[in-house]
Amino acid sequence: MKLKMQKSEQLMNLSRSLMPGGVSSPVRSFQAVGGQAFVARQGKGPYLYDVDGNKFIDLVCSWGPLIHGHNHPRIVESIVDALKDGVSFGVTSEPEIKLCQRVIEMIPGLEMLRLVNSGTEACMSAIRLARAYTNRNLILKFEGNYHGHADSFLISAGSGLATLGVAGSAGISKDIVHSTLVSGFNDIESLEKLFSEHGERIAGVIVEPVAGNMGVVRPSMEFLSSLRNLTEKYEALLIFDEVMTGFRLSSSGAQGIYNIEPDLSCFGKVIGGGLPVGAYGGKTKLMSLVAPLGPMYQAGTLSGNPLAAAAGLASLELILDDKRNFYQLLDASGAHWKSYLEAHIKHKSYPVCVEQIGSMLTIFFCEKPPRNYDEAKVCNLDRFKSFFWALLERGVYYPPSQFESCFLSSAHTEEIMERVAEASVGALDAAFEVAK
Repeated sequence: MKLKMQKSEQLMNLSRSLMPGGVSSPVRSFQAVGGQAFVARQGKGPYLYDVDGNKFIDLVCSWGPLIHGHNHPRIVESIVDALKDGVSFGVTSEPEIKLCQRVIEMIPGLEMLRLVNSGTEACMSAIRLARAYTNRNLILKFEGNYHGHADSFLISAGSGLATLGVAGSAGISKDIVHSTLVSGFNDIESLEKLFSEHGERIAGVIVEPVAGNMGVVRPSMEFLSSLRNLTEKYEALLIFDEVMTGFRLSSSGAQGIYNIEPDLSCFGKVIGGGLPVGAYGGKTKLMSLVAPLGPMYQAGTLSGNPLAAAAGLASLELILDDKRNFYQLLDASGAHWKSYLEAHIKHKSYPVCVEQIGSMLTIFFCEKPPRNYDEAKVCNLDRFKSFFWALLERGVYYPPSQFESCFLSSAHTEEIMERVAEASVGALDAAFEVAK
């Protein structure tokens, strides 16, 4: 279809005079794909509508929170009901208690939880807690993993930094750089070397158990097992950043799939039902160090917001209504799309591959699924740009970056996914036609 962009262009021009790049988060600028970013007006089910009247099947789903699609009536109802009582209290409220109770029930090994306002806050607080518990300074992270925009995390990170081609960020202290170790994802040899050299000073290791911020990259079971074994050997804490994967890949997250229990877990996205939320938690002996029980201070005026807690609780309850069938159907949508794409890619001999786990999927413009950030970086970004616009013109909104994951929802029915699959292969053909 021919995209209408006049009103979006006018609004984005105004927005650029008010906000850096006209956006509140960098990847929304479409800088990685060029062209005019659209301005959203409404979301409903699997669809996103812009201010010019264009209608897109949404494969971004607000970057993961909308596991039930846009504007699910039960989540909307929960927000409206909570809104009648007030928007914020500044003291503990029943919705946040119920949300914490539900999360703890769903994640094995989780005993206490602290609600915050974002995934960044959750991960930032978890590494502070690791340092407080171990009385050590070093944090180990992995190339291409993105844990939010706290200083420690913007070193060899993925997500927006990968999208914009930035290896780090200005404004980060050298002291922060010196206290952060970086290993290759899925690189056991690098991991073992860093622990042998610095193990007695490592407070914790933070990892996306399934990487989603350099595109979807699966961990090897050996890699995750080595992480667990090394952290136990050197008495460091293992932190799983499940902001993306938590309650999306299974009712107990990636840790439930791989049967590895971390010391601390970080959550966000799905547990807010589309409203701002984050959480971190672990065993009582660790969480008892958090103020007011212990010496590690962390606070937030809007943390545990009753609207976000009510929406998140509704989101989790929808999953629990029939969690087995819920994930079977959700995962089948991703698997069907991957199968359809791979058959076409093989038929056409395109240098393209598809990685999918559950409802997360990335189409990589390289010949084999990446195992780490270095392998992801060899993708053909020009061809990806052509694919992105060809797909958008066919009414499907794919993440505007090679280094991001698609997120499907329960609103992406079999009929919707057939349309996505057909549009995808058409967009692939168009991208390779442009390259001739």
